[in-house]
Amino acid sequence: MDSMDGMDSMNGMDSMDGMDSMDSRPFVQTSPDFPSALFPFTSRYLDLDGIRMHYVDEGRPDAPPVLLLHGNPTWSFFYRDIIRDLRATHRVIAPDHVGCGLSDKPRRYPYRLATHVDNVEKLIDALRLVGITLGVHDWGGAIGFGLACRRPQRFRRFIVFNAAAFFGPAPWRIRVCRWPLVGALIVRGFNGFARPAATMAVRRRLPPDVRAGFLAPYRCWGDRVAIWSFVKDIPTRPSHPSWAVIESIDGSLPQFRDRPTLICWGMRDFCFDADFLEGWRARFPEAEVHRFEDAGHYLLEDAGDRIVPLVRAFVSEAASEHEPPR
Repeated sequence: MDSMDGMDSMNGMDSMDGMDSMDSRPFVQTSPDFPSALFPFTSRYLDLDGIRMHYVDEGRPDAPPVLLLHGNPTWSFFYRDIIRDLRATHRVIAPDHVGCGLSDKPRRYPYRLATHVDNVEKLIDALRLVGITLGVHDWGGAIGFGLACRRPQRFRRFIVFNAAAFFGPAPWRIRVCRWPLVGALIVRGFNGFARPAATMAVRRRLPPDVRAGFLAPYRCWGDRVAIWSFVKDIPTRPSHPSWAVIESIDGSLPQFRDRPTLICWGMRDFCFDADFLEGWRARFPEAEVHRFEDAGHYLLEDAGDRIVPLVRAFVSEAASEHEPPR
């Protein structure tokens, strides 16, 4: 265990998932401890029936909107360089899914794919976003395209970073984290998902402050409830609650095959590998595809200096098409 993952991580444990029922607090909210210069954005919150979903909303309200959805176990911090680069010309919105980042982390909550889609749908309605360029990574793929399939008229362009919105195999390192009792202890007790990802998901060594930024919101057992829930929500059989949701999303993707799509792919990703990339190419045959042979799952950390200009050029084409909401 790291020092921050020591006794505090185990404090208050009574029994695996059942221990949450012993805690009367509605959520645990810790204060991230990392240099604010890395994430110099104003925090905003959307109220979801008493649960706060954190998001950043940078740029002019009438500028072309870019919606960036993170995966597991990251948060909007993953997109910090893109946010900083685009905010002068675009409206950049990056939420933290409930249980992640700076959002509330309720103990008892329906941490399912459909619920995360519901939450982002409420956000785009509250912000009156139209003509959206959607950027997705990891679980953000299923969440974002789940929303796009519900509200296709709102979305104009897509950017895909090592994600999925269709079925695919889970590597053994993730399957182990799904095991009853043992998985909870690994992921929530010993931070055995977010902490190793800061090493395994990149091909270079992260600077200490960047590593701290990724891990800051996930300091203890209570903070990691969504990380564990995302792992459990991977549908591996038709009886799983999220199986039908993924099946429906995949079946609806053909409606977007002609919309401008940029795919940036880290080819050294142990989870979302080349087979997933081929899955996207089959569904979006006209997509602009860039492969980064030296980048892992956190590809923006490995190849951000090459990817951010590609994103900037891609979204600049949408600016001339944008009509501000009335």
